[in-house]
Amino acid sequence: MTDILAAFAWVFDPANWAGPSGILARLGEHAWYSLLTLILAAVIALPIGLAIGHTGRFRGLAVGVSGALRAIPTLGLVVYLALITLNLSIIPPLIALTILAIPPVLAGAYSGLESVDRRTIDAARAMGMTELQILFKVEIPLSLPLLIGGIRSAALQVIATWTVAAILPVGGLGRFLFDGLAVQRYDEMLGGSILVIALALVTDGVFALVQRLVVPRGVTAGKIQDVRSKDPWRPIGPSVPNHPVGNSST
Repeated sequence: MTDILAAFAWVFDPANWAGPSGILARLGEHAWYSLLTLILAAVIALPIGLAIGHTGRFRGLAVGVSGALRAIPTLGLVVYLALITLNLSIIPPLIALTILAIPPVLAGAYSGLESVDRRTIDAARAMGMTELQILFKVEIPLSLPLLIGGIRSAALQVIATWTVAAILPVGGLGRFLFDGLAVQRYDEMLGGSILVIALALVTDGVFALVQRLVVPRGVTAGKIQDVRSKDPWRPIGPSVPNHPVGNSST
């Protein structure tokens, strides 16, 4: 309990927020690294996932490749890329974490398109829409919640894993963990972990809100709601059979 209080005291200490190695600067670096990784992963994975989901081809190959990429140890890949490229900048962890982020984005893209009702697509074709029109005007709008869900999952993984990328001399919130370990500042290490958790929770909340907002209006309007009208004059309790007044037996 004392360590947790010391960690929160370190986080809320104004002296730790200023400067190029302060919390604000490290938080900005971590957010920028994560955003750049997500953009690269989306540029690679989204076109492939949309093509697979629209055509239905190579789905088994995509599932196998995604599983193989998930099995790669990220920290080992970061160190390996740094050694073979002799580069200690953000390039090795950026490549490694982009590889980590591709599987959830890819899975969200093709599973989202596969979730669209085939009858809706057939109706669009019957109306004379081209394949590109079907993709961009029917399939993608209807699959946006699952597609955003894949990006959301990738974002949480990237934010968490950029922390261990600080084993190289790069910025981000992981610096507090490795620098604190070097001088046995455990309050700094735990405080850095709390900041990573807070960033992940805020990001998850933003994506959850976006997922709700991107649901097409026609889909939400078509949901059946269980609305039960209540008679304010009806007594609460077990129902009593109605007896006609004046016909009771004597």
